[in-house]
Amino acid sequence: MPAHTLADLLPLLSLGLVTFLLAGFVKGVIGLGLPTVAVGLLGLAMPTAEAAALLIVPSLVTNIWQLLAGPRFAALAKRLWPMLAGICVGTWAGSGWLANGGNLPGMALGVALLVYAALGLAAVRPKVPKTWRSSHVSALGGGIGVITGLVTAATGVFVIPAVPFLQALDLDKDDLVQALGLSFTVSTMALAAGLARDGVFHGHAIGVSLLALAPALGGMFFGQWVRGRVSAPVFRRCFFVGLAMLGAELVIQHMH
Repeated sequence: MPAHTLADLLPLLSLGLVTFLLAGFVKGVIGLGLPTVAVGLLGLAMPTAEAAALLIVPSLVTNIWQLLAGPRFAALAKRLWPMLAGICVGTWAGSGWLANGGNLPGMALGVALLVYAALGLAAVRPKVPKTWRSSHVSALGGGIGVITGLVTAATGVFVIPAVPFLQALDLDKDDLVQALGLSFTVSTMALAAGLARDGVFHGHAIGVSLLALAPALGGMFFGQWVRGRVSAPVFRRCFFVGLAMLGAELVIQHMH
C-alpha cells in the first residue's frame, strides 16, 4: 500500500468516522442497515471490496450483540439452518467478484440499494403460506440463502433477499430481530472468509475495521436512545429515500 501523508488520510478518516457513526445510528433505530449504509457511503470513495472489508468488525460485533439479545437462539438456528448454509455456499461460490470485478461491484451495489429501497418504500410484506410444510419452507430458505450469498459476494451487502424472507415467516418482533442478527452474523463471517481468501481482509484492513468499531457502537447506542423518541415509520421512509439516492449515485458513478 503506498505511503500517505496525514493530510492525504484526513478526508478518508473523516468519511470513515461519519459513515460508521451514521451506520451505527441507523442500526440502533431500526435494527438493521449498518453494512448497507457503511458500504454504500464508503463505496463512493474507495473500491467496494475495500469498503466491505472495513465493515467486518463493526458488523460482526453489533450483529452478535443483536443475536445474543434474543431468547430463542437454538430454536431459530434449527429453523433457519438451510438459509444460513445457503448463505455460506453462495458467498463462497461468488468469492472473487468483489476483489476482481472492476466497476461491476460498485454498480451491483447501487442496484442492490435501489431494489432494497424500493421494497422498503413500497412496504412490501410477503408472507410464507401457513399451509406450507416445513420441508418446503426449508427448501425455499436454502435457495434464498444461496442468492443472498451471491449478492453478498458481488456487493458486500447481505440484506436481499434474506430480510424479506425472514419478514415473510411471520416471526414475532423479538424473534425477527434475533433472526436478523443470526443471518447477518453468518453473512459477515462468510464475507470475511471470502475477502481474506482474496487478500482484501488482511492486517491493515483488520486494524482499520477495529478502529471503526468505536464510532459504530457509539452511533448504535445513540440510535437506541433515539428509537423511543422518534416516529419509526417516518424514520424508515427517510432511510429508504436516502438509500435510493445513494444507490442511484453509485450506479451513475460506476457507469463510466
